Amino acid sequence: MSNDNEPEMEYSELSGEFTEDGVTVLVDISRPAGTNLDWQMLVLTQEEDVTEWEDPFPTDREAFDEFLATVAREGIRSFFGDDEPPTLQ
Repeated sequence: MSNDNEPEMEYSELSGEFTEDGVTVLVDISRPAGTNLDWQMLVLTQEEDVTEWEDPFPTDREAFDEFLATVAREGIRSFFGDDEPPTLQ
């Protein structure tokens, strides 16, 4: 059942799971379907922490490059609310 008030979304092929150091997050890059609007990006952790960029990106590639730059600069653990991902057994 869909909500008529919410537009269909187009998801970038760059969206998906990303794993580093045994930690996996979901990168979601999307925009309203059928438009040329800028791309929105958010990152979800397995703990359901959500990091959303306020400013949109002209291309999905620029969004993903910003995600990669954030991981390189701050580490993948920066997306977790408590800065500590679950330990893997």
